[in-house]
This record gives sequence, C-alpha cells and structure tokens, in this order.
Amino acid sequence: MRSTTLLALLALVLLYLVSGALVFRALEQPHEQQAQRELGEVREKFLRAHPCVSDQELGLLIKEVADALGGGADPETNSTSNSSHSAWDLGSAFFFSGTIITTIGYGNVALRTDAGRLFCIFYALVGIPLFGILLAGVGDRLGSSLRHGIGHIEAIFLKWHVPPELVRVLSAMLFLLIGCLLFVLTPTFVFCYMEDWSKLEAIYFVIVTLTTVGFGDYVAGADPRQDSPAYQPLVWFWILLGLAYFASVLTTIGNWLRVVSRRTRAEMGGLTAQAASWTGTVTARVTQRAGPAAPPPEKEQPLLLPPPCPAQPLGRPRSPSPPEKAQPPSPPTASALDYPSENLAFIDESSDTQSERGCPLPRAPRDRRRPNPPRKPVRPRGPGRPRDKSVPV
Repeated sequence: MRSTTLLALLALVLLYLVSGALVFRALEQPHEQQAQRELGEVREKFLRAHPCVSDQELGLLIKEVADALGGGADPETNSTSNSSHSAWDLGSAFFFSGTIITTIGYGNVALRTDAGRLFCIFYALVGIPLFGILLAGVGDRLGSSLRHGIGHIEAIFLKWHVPPELVRVLSAMLFLLIGCLLFVLTPTFVFCYMEDWSKLEAIYFVIVTLTTVGFGDYVAGADPRQDSPAYQPLVWFWILLGLAYFASVLTTIGNWLRVVSRRTRAEMGGLTAQAASWTGTVTARVTQRAGPAAPPPEKEQPLLLPPPCPAQPLGRPRSPSPPEKAQPPSPPTASALDYPSENLAFIDESSDTQSERGCPLPRAPRDRRRPNPPRKPVRPRGPGRPRDKSVPV
C-alpha cells in the first residue's frame, strides 16, 4: 500500500472515530447525568430515612456492592437463601473460556485472583491462535456448503435463460440472506423468548457478539433464572458458527475487491496505452506540419556503368545505330561497392555487357583489388581485328 493511500485511510478512520465520539456523547451524556442525579436523590432519601447511618458508611457499602457485582455476585442472593446459582459452574466457566479465545470478553464476569489472571494470560496466548485456525476451517466448510446449495438455484435460473450477471447478483444476495436468517434473525427471536428481552435488545446483543465487540451489558445466560447447564455452551456454538459465517462473508468481499482491483488496473493500463498512442500520433502530425527539423537524407548515388567499348576498325558490318556521345572513363567510386551484394551484381553485369561487345574490361585501381569475374566463353573475333597485347585476355 502506498504511503499516500495509507495516510488517507488513517485520516478517514480518525474522522470516523471523531464523528462517532460526537454522536455517542450527544446521545449518552444526558442519560448519564440523569442517572447520576437519580442516584444522589436515592442516597439522600436513604440517609433521611436512616439517620443512624453516616454518609461515609453508605459510600463504603455502595463501593463494596459494586465490586461484588463486578465479581459476578448476585444482589438478590444472600447467605440465608438456598439458591445454587453460581457464576463459576461448569456451563458458565465453559462460556467464559469461550469468550477468551473468541476475543469477545464481555466483562460481566472478571477474574479476581492472581492465579486466575496468570493462567488467563497463557490460556489466551495458546487458545486465540487455535481458535483462529478452527474458525478458518469452519468458515471455509460453511461457505462451501452454502455456495453448493446456492449453485443449484443458479442452475435453475440459468435454465430460465436469466443473464449470468444477474444470476451472480442474485446468488450473492441469497448467500447474505440465508446467513442473516440462520445466524442473526433466528437467534434474535430465541433470545427474546429465553431472556425476556425486547427485539432491539436481542438484535443488539447478537450484533455486538458476532462483531466480537462484547460490551457485557447484555449477556445470554447471565440471568440467575437460567438454571440449565447446557444453555450457555449452546450459545457458544452459535457464536462459533456465526463468526465463521461472518469470516466467510469478509473473505468473499475481499476476493471480490481483489477482482475489481485487477480489472481496474487492466482497464487503466489499456487507457494509458491508448493515451500514449494518441499523444504520439498528435506529436508526429504537429512535427510534420511544422516542417522537418533534421536535414533531408542524402540520395543514394547511382551505380556507375562501365564506359562503352570504342568502335571497331575492322569487322563485320553492323546495323546502323544512333550515335552516342563518348564519355571519358572515370575511375570506379566506393559508393557503388558499399555492400557485398551490390559489388558482385555490378561485376557480373559489367563483365557480361563488355564480353558481349567484345571489348576489354577496365582495370581496377592498384590500391584496391577487384574480384575476378566468372569466366565465360568469348566470342570469336573478326578476321581483321588486331589484338592489343597490353590488354589482358
């Protein structure tokens, strides 16, 4: 992730936190002040009704009661009652261990002994990674099962000639609706019945639990009237499946975002290539209209043909031909022998032409050797033509 993207994301999170703080303060601070005033009125009323109790003694009593409630004590239970409810029976202890490894941590029950706190440290360090591995496996299996079931529905839609893009949208909506029905709505009605909560309180507890926030103001099974030992363990198994479903949803969203990111990068690459091509075309056209900035390329020099053969003094009569202007022989230049292929072609053509005319080939300069042309049969000379001894045959 780039530094600019990271800073922008950090700024967005901080803005989100500040906005949440302002909203929560506006909603909850008046209620807190009202509760504090009511507590002061009740305290003054109690002191007026019991003048033998001092203000300091009442304050100490309230503090001890608050500490006891934090330790899991029930204010409705005293030493003379026959109630067997305990915050540390086997079912409640199992549920408390589950809140540790799931990192929910309601806080309605806390550890009060040093030995318990020391054991909790090592228990959490081992249990949290172990539960993470289990959660990944359960989420994968649960997501595969749901997608397999939705696949049959997709096949039905495809048989009805529904467009594939619409089928993908419908399957994603079904995946979310089935999960919400199984792990959000159904537990909401169960908790409304078992805990005697309102629908808002029940769905509040469900969402706070499955998001692992766990405030602890509402906890399933914390009511002493719930004396079933299997109730809280069943609630923990619901938490396991609900967290696995939410993990599967988050994985699906992450994969979708990854695919969208890849497609966006590919489209941006195509647009960049098109923009570069368009820029190059416009630049070439502007340069062409403004005129060539560089000097024009030099023209290639034509190949120099050998000089024509001089007229023969004696020989057979030939058909009259238009007179040609005699040009003085010029030494061969290097431009005609730049490439090996042109060199060989020039030698072949000149040798054939002069052999047919019966005239000798021009000498090559001494400082540069000319490759020997291929030998060809020479036509018989005329009877009256003398042989020039200075020219090699």
